[in-house]
Amino acid sequence: MGFRRFRTLLLVFLAVSGALLAGAAPASAHAALTGSDPQQGSVVTKAPAQVTLTFSEKVAMNDGSLQVLDPKGKRVDTGGATNLSGTTYGVKLHSGLPDGTFTVTYQVVSADSHPVSGAFTFSIGAPSQTSVALSDQAVGGGIVGALYGFARYISYAGFILLVGGAAFVLACWQRGAGVRPVQRLVVAGWLALTGATLALLLLRGSYVGSGKVADIFDLTLLGQVLQTKSGAALVSRLLLLAAAALFIAVLFGAYVKRDEAAADISDGAGDDTSDAAADSAADAADRAAEKKDLTFGLAIGGVVVAAGLAATWAMAEHASTGIQAGVAMPVDVLHLLAVAVWLGGLATLLVALFRAPVDAQIEAAAVRRFSRVAFGGVLMLVATGIYQSWRQVGSWSAFTDTTYGQLLLVKIGLVALLVGIAWISRRWTGQLSEVPAAEAVTAAVVEQREKKRSTVLTDAGDARRRGSSSSAGSAKSADSDLADSADSRRAAQLARQRAAVATARDKRLRDADPHRTGLRRSVLAEAGVAIVLLAVTTALTTTEPGRTEEAAKQATASASQRSGPLSLKIPFDTGGEDGKGTVEVTLDPARVGGNEMHVFVERPNGKAFDVPEVKVAFTLTAKDIGPLPVTPDRIATGHWSASGVQIPMAGDWKIAVTVRTSDIDQATVNKNAQIG
Repeated sequence: MGFRRFRTLLLVFLAVSGALLAGAAPASAHAALTGSDPQQGSVVTKAPAQVTLTFSEKVAMNDGSLQVLDPKGKRVDTGGATNLSGTTYGVKLHSGLPDGTFTVTYQVVSADSHPVSGAFTFSIGAPSQTSVALSDQAVGGGIVGALYGFARYISYAGFILLVGGAAFVLACWQRGAGVRPVQRLVVAGWLALTGATLALLLLRGSYVGSGKVADIFDLTLLGQVLQTKSGAALVSRLLLLAAAALFIAVLFGAYVKRDEAAADISDGAGDDTSDAAADSAADAADRAAEKKDLTFGLAIGGVVVAAGLAATWAMAEHASTGIQAGVAMPVDVLHLLAVAVWLGGLATLLVALFRAPVDAQIEAAAVRRFSRVAFGGVLMLVATGIYQSWRQVGSWSAFTDTTYGQLLLVKIGLVALLVGIAWISRRWTGQLSEVPAAEAVTAAVVEQREKKRSTVLTDAGDARRRGSSSSAGSAKSADSDLADSADSRRAAQLARQRAAVATARDKRLRDADPHRTGLRRSVLAEAGVAIVLLAVTTALTTTEPGRTEEAAKQATASASQRSGPLSLKIPFDTGGEDGKGTVEVTLDPARVGGNEMHVFVERPNGKAFDVPEVKVAFTLTAKDIGPLPVTPDRIATGHWSASGVQIPMAGDWKIAVTVRTSDIDQATVNKNAQIG
């Protein structure tokens, strides 16, 4: 399979990758709305003092993030949404609101840097017509969203080529530092990552905001982005890329020169006298020691820069929020490094097999070293991937019932396929000869040198002949010009023929070892699967985690299953004389946010029980929230009430009621109920 077929296959897989990214773009929200007060579609008898929204995780808001619009489309909120408690946010409303249908819109940025938007309505008194028109396009979509997704894909690809290519050279094939196609690959990775990072910085403001192409170059938005966690991560990445540029300059500059100098000293040692040979050997030993020290320094510096680059993703995306964030971020760094070492090394091996000159073909020992390094990378990838899957999915049902879980299954299948092809490549690697067709390569190099030498001599003779013929006089100048023109055309044609012959000869020499040909084909197949795998991985980073999506679905289902206020009747016995009775707690509307609570205390015969004190506490054990104490006010005999009781999150709440019937007799009873 030639390089043209390789390029064709690469373009096909890039197209597939783009389709995958485009298909995954709409599911970019990572924080889900789990509750609101008033509820969506509800009708309240009087205007609320504020509107509250509860999300599945913390979000970032500005003055315009949460808006409430009246039936005519005029804002009726006071602006400046505030964090009331946990993941609940609210905005106050103006007083004296008329009856009708009101629209609540929100546009926020989740803790893992992705934009979230939506809208719902509620009515005061009775529903009415509304002139508010909402856009069908979700935040993070459109042209800007597509550009942002493509830039993310390019940034991941650039990171893999940069880190994986450099690791391949240092750990597996140090001679490859002087091979021009390998140098181009690593530099291309650096350029891709740098360009994509700059593009992400420019696109970020419009991506999480208006979504307009004209806002991409708005410097005000850029200034706002630089003050966010995502902006800080991107700026840090650019600074680390400056250090990476220095690393590349040393790797392909001073490092290669030391290698060439050591080789020259080694070649010259055999032609010198014994004393000179001894000096050359000593110089070679010094050069080897210097190269070893430089290799160690490059390895340490490279690991630091690579880990820093990986951390710029971990500190601003999925790993930075949710459960066990302190563990998840370093695990995410290791996961990204494992991917880069494996897939980036694979891309470098592919370039070495297809594009390296005949006299600089990669050795079988280097391929075997990469096989061992890649195996270690796969083990690390699997270990960190299992942890990430558990953390982001949370349950077996989320694998099939959520978009994130389905994409994760596709990724697992692609990794399994990639490992299978890698096993085939490993078999070819074990059968490689140390140097493919060594005698043929040597003969080709000698032949090329001789041809170059003869060409130089021929050109010199032609120059002398042309010089002597120029003195023959002006009578033959026209004929000489025509002859020279014909000679130039014949020379150009001959040069093209020689180039074609040289290309064909190089291909024959590359194909001289059938095992190496088989390795090239299997590695090419690996690279094709890796391109699609990278696209799926990029789509995963822009998809709401399965754990979050399931929690939002459960909260919505619980809210939809229950209608009307919550009412609980619990018997109690304080142990003293006349200490038995029943306490009834009602919560309206029993939703996340503000609620109206009433407590009724009755005797066993159903009459009102005049007790001196009643206290209530709410505890959400699953989230380690509470107890949240509430002390209601006495309204009448046996009737206690409290308004504005805040429920910060949906879940199975334990409601504990303490009833005191005398100075020393009291009892606490509790019951669980789904709220929110």
